[in-house]
Order: sequence, then structure tokens, then C-alpha cells
Amino acid sequence: MATFTVWQFDTDQGAESALNVLERLQKEELIQVQDAAVVSWAEGAKKPKTKQLHNLVGAGALGGGFWGFLFGLIFFVPLLGLAVGAATGALSGSLGDVGIDDAFIKEVRAKVTPGTSALFLLTTDTVLDKVAEELEGTRGHATLIHANLTNDQEDKLRAAFTDDVPAAV
Repeated sequence: MATFTVWQFDTDQGAESALNVLERLQKEELIQVQDAAVVSWAEGAKKPKTKQLHNLVGAGALGGGFWGFLFGLIFFVPLLGLAVGAATGALSGSLGDVGIDDAFIKEVRAKVTPGTSALFLLTTDTVLDKVAEELEGTRGHATLIHANLTNDQEDKLRAAFTDDVPAAV
């Protein structure tokens, strides 16, 4: 079963500094990262910087479309207003089927703010207490927000956002 987690850090560089720990935990087989992304929001910046972590996971299980859509819902739709928000409503509703609901989005939005950063992970075979212990000890102190995905939810998420879908002509 996959686990989708968000680790919020008290500094805008905390998530980036945790990547070395994450790589070590993978080598120790305490976590298997399927896909990952980092959000860093410098103090005073109007919006956060986001990036998918190809170096940690290769191509990634979900693809850039998932991360772009999720980050858009969390960080950018509130800035764009109701018209864009209404247009994305139906699409975001489908994320509820995979364990990413309005409450999750609101919680992440409230906790990942200017001066902080976050590490977004889709993982399997995770020894969560060991991973939490290691990440909480990193620079920028990590706080866990997480939602477990059932096998069915994981399959739906992959089907909705993998990059193997043929392009429309």
C-alpha cells in the first residue's frame, strides 16, 4: 500500500536539506520513494517554488501533471480567484477519491506558508516511525501531515496522473 505524506519544515530550505536523509533512508530500506516533490517558500516571496525530484525517484510514478495540479490547487488557485477555482472544482473533486480532499488541501495551505518548505512523498514499504524520527531531527524541524492511500486509491491516482496517457490529436 502506498502512503502519501507531506513533511512541513520550519525554514524555506528545510525540505531541501532533508533530501540527503531521505536518500540514506532509501539505502537502509526504511522507505521506498515512488515519487516526490519539494516546495520552498522564501520569506517575502509572493508564491512558493516547486520542483519534482527526478534525481531521487527517476521518472516518478505520477508525473509532473499530478504535482502541477496539486500545487496549483494548494497554492495558486486561492490567488487566482473564484472563476478559476470553479473551473478546477470538478477536477479537484476526483482527488477526494484518492484520499486528497479539501481538508487535506486546506491543512497543507495553512501550514506551508512564507518562510517554510515542504517535502511531498508518495512512498511504499515505509517504516514511518523511523522516517519521522530521522526527518524531525533535520535542520528546519519537520512536522508530518499524512494520508494513507488504499491500493484502490493508489491505482486511481496513478491512472489519473501517469504520463503514459496518449496525447489527444
